[in-house]
Amino acid sequence: MLKNMYPFVAALLSLIIAQLLKPIFYYITKKEWDISSISQSGGFPSSHSALVSALTLAVGLQESFSSTLFAITAAFSVVVIYDAANVRYYSGLNIKVVKQLIKDIKAQTDIELQDPVYYSKIKEVLGHRWFEVFGGIILGVIIAYLMYYLR
Repeated sequence: MLKNMYPFVAALLSLIIAQLLKPIFYYITKKEWDISSISQSGGFPSSHSALVSALTLAVGLQESFSSTLFAITAAFSVVVIYDAANVRYYSGLNIKVVKQLIKDIKAQTDIELQDPVYYSKIKEVLGHRWFEVFGGIILGVIIAYLMYYLR
């Protein structure tokens, strides 16, 4: 049974390792620890990309690269990776712009913003830059290959 679960286990392990690596890479780039990045989206490496690339490669290795299941997982991976690097990334940028606009309105006018929506805490980092996505893809591929040859 575990042999049949290899794609799932490779995908899950890739996700977990990517999340565990985030505080380390955060420290390398910012010179400060942020342990909370373990549970956050965004950052290096992309855990979404690691998960889907490991899943796709593992399915290809186990079921064959000409199987329908491989085609489905490859298509699924393209959608998830595109979403991580484009849709979610630009959503995060839009949140930054909106927050700055609210600050500017408060600072430059006498308008009092009373609606609670203006004071909501919203995460700015939702998605990934392409560098972070490629890091996740490489991590997922390495883990899927290692697990395949070590099982």
